[in-house]
Amino acid sequence: MGRLDGKVAVITGTGGGQGRAAALAFAREGARVVGCGRNAANATETAERVRAAGGEMRSTALDLTDHEAVAAWIDEAAEAFGGIDILYNNAGEPRFGTPGAMAVEDWHFTVGHELDLVFYACRAAWPHLERRAGASIVNVASIAGIVGVRDQPQTAHAATKMGVIGMTRQLAAEGAPLGIRVNCVSPGLIDTPATSHFIAMGDDGPLADFMQRLPLGRAGRAEEVVNAALFLASDEASYVTGVNLVVDGGSSVLM
Repeated sequence: MGRLDGKVAVITGTGGGQGRAAALAFAREGARVVGCGRNAANATETAERVRAAGGEMRSTALDLTDHEAVAAWIDEAAEAFGGIDILYNNAGEPRFGTPGAMAVEDWHFTVGHELDLVFYACRAAWPHLERRAGASIVNVASIAGIVGVRDQPQTAHAATKMGVIGMTRQLAAEGAPLGIRVNCVSPGLIDTPATSHFIAMGDDGPLADFMQRLPLGRAGRAEEVVNAALFLASDEASYVTGVNLVVDGGSSVLM
């Protein structure tokens, strides 16, 4: 018996990194997975990997900042599988810059690709989740939403991820009477395709100072974030809602 047997899980950003790891893990635990990614080839590759491992997954290319496309995608998933039990808002993409130099366009891009898309997916999935016993949402925030980082110009990223944490708490309050649990995970520095190059640079890279202060002495792995999300999405966390589970190796409390 898998921890997610019989459940339908919608996961955003499954083309690689943490999203791909989530698709593989959730399917391994028995969920039927619906995924999406901006790159059609990457999204398809993840679905093929899931099926090769014996799981069930359908995937498509999707612009998550298009609220109408997101609604259509989630409605189609619910119709195809008879409902939705889990929404995992994994996707996000920030742009960085100092407060005095960051382009306004980059600010709006970050808000659209890290905050708006979470709301669009929650908005579309909410009516379907109301109909399922034990439904849950897991959002991905970041330690950027709870602590400042001196050497990283990430005002927009910090604002959107704090927004995700606040949205999670409010959705948990509104979802509780409906039987919908809502939680989030806040990763620290995780070794993914987006960060692996900088991590590999070690003392010569832009993350050198941050990496030297990591309490556990290393960056996290995508699977370590997904394991936390898997717990929150499963019935093992049936009495857990409104939580921000930090997965950062102690960075936010020991630095």
